[in-house]
Amino acid sequence: MTATIALVDDDRNILTSVSIALQAEGFLTRVYSDGETALKALVDNPPDLAIFDVKMPRMDGLELLRRLRERVMTPVIFLTSKDDELDEALGLAMGADDYIAKPFSQRLLIARIRAILRRAEVVQTSTDKDQATSSEALVRGRLAMDPARHRVTWGGADVTLTVTEFLILETLAQRPGIVKTRNQLMDAAYQDDIYVDDRTIDSHIKRIRRKFRQTDPEFDAIETLYGAGYRFSEE
Repeated sequence: MTATIALVDDDRNILTSVSIALQAEGFLTRVYSDGETALKALVDNPPDLAIFDVKMPRMDGLELLRRLRERVMTPVIFLTSKDDELDEALGLAMGADDYIAKPFSQRLLIARIRAILRRAEVVQTSTDKDQATSSEALVRGRLAMDPARHRVTWGGADVTLTVTEFLILETLAQRPGIVKTRNQLMDAAYQDDIYVDDRTIDSHIKRIRRKFRQTDPEFDAIETLYGAGYRFSEE
């Protein structure tokens, strides 16, 4: 099935050039020049992936992401100003799956899009396949993960994770007590030699912890081993 990509940017030149490049790669595109217009369309008819500029009038990309995440879990890539670390950190903390600094290579953007779409397929429920059995679920103490349904619970309460967050947590939970380096977590969540720095993984971990603590303020199952990485604690 052909993937649909939504582009939201107030720069018409970027909308046109990126849309043409994506269509040349076989994607369907929908373009919006402001966040307010985009929000209703993305909620009513979610695309397979969305690309948001951060700085836009009327509703910026951060607010658009926040409000979108209240309704749907469409993967999102942020376009940020060059070297604007605040934008990147806020975007990741709010649930963006990736970010690219302007000016950017269209080839890099397309590679990131394909990688995220492939990760989404890993955890997407397919009605054409057999339903998941209990043996496919991952249970670690109060944590239960069902990859086929992209469902996570803690003590029976649902926790909503993005595709990237799910893959990072799954990698940690598969081997409790074993330290996973940032590079290992990057390899699990970002394929095809796509570069992300240490801060990206740290931001994802912080966001995962925050989501679990909304359900359980005492959540401490993800441990930081300074200078080494992270591990899921054995219970």
